[in-house]
Amino acid sequence: MDAARIVIEVLQYYGYVGLAVAAAFLLYGIERVDVRARRVYAFRPLLIPGCIVLWPLVIWRWVEAERQRG
Repeated sequence: MDAARIVIEVLQYYGYVGLAVAAAFLLYGIERVDVRARRVYAFRPLLIPGCIVLWPLVIWRWVEAERQRG
C-alpha cells in the first residue's frame, strides 16, 4: 500500500511541475522555440496535455532555442 501511495505522489508532483512548465512555456517560451507560433493563440490549449507529460523535453528544447538565439 505504501509503494502505491509513493508512486501516486511522485506522479502527482510530476504533473504539478509539468503544469507549471506548460503555463510558462505557452505564455513566454513557445514564440522563442517556434517563430510561426506568434499571435496564434487558438492552438495553445491543445498543447497543454503534451507539455505536462513531456515537460523535460519542453525545457530542453526551450533551453536549446535560447542558446541558438543567444
